[in-house]
Amino acid sequence: MSVRHALLALLSEGPKYGLQLREEFEARTGEVWPLNVGQVYTTLQRLERDGLVESDGDGQEGPQKEGPQKGFRITAAGTRELTGWLRTPPDMSSPPRDELVMKILVALRVPGTDVAEVIQVHRRYLVELMQQWTRIKENESESDMGLALVVDAELFRLDSVIRWLDAADGRIKRAGALTAKSAEDAPNLNPRTPGALPSVRRRVGVRK
Repeated sequence: MSVRHALLALLSEGPKYGLQLREEFEARTGEVWPLNVGQVYTTLQRLERDGLVESDGDGQEGPQKEGPQKGFRITAAGTRELTGWLRTPPDMSSPPRDELVMKILVALRVPGTDVAEVIQVHRRYLVELMQQWTRIKENESESDMGLALVVDAELFRLDSVIRWLDAADGRIKRAGALTAKSAEDAPNLNPRTPGALPSVRRRVGVRK
């Protein structure tokens, strides 16, 4: 997630110092995304460099000019940046490089690998995760809106991955059955019959 914009959102409520920003970030996100204080200050330095925040050290003197109590506040440019980010959809035009998807694709090519068993191992793990998140939802999230939204998002995400694994398992099994049937029927095919013609991969968007 964008820590940069999350910090701008917190600063839009009023001036804050670094440690306060880290504590509020973790509290607002249901404490499921721990944030290193070093990352907070590194991000604040970059925001200040880009003119999106100002600190107590900008033309001021005093004991809070440096150190953990150094205050930061959002600038007009920072407010515009935050507003634009909130209203700009993330780039989801290409599928992410998902490790689980790649594992299944690789398993298909590794000799002697039972792909169905690989799928079931991961499916069981995801079901266990869903059960853990469900318990959190039942016990803690009702009183914490941020945590409730995070838990809902995670449950929907895990459910979609499980459904993809089920679909992949079915597709792979059907393909295996068709391959086995083709191997049985191959000796009986006449090379000149339509059944023996080589398959042609469809190319989307290509015109002759």
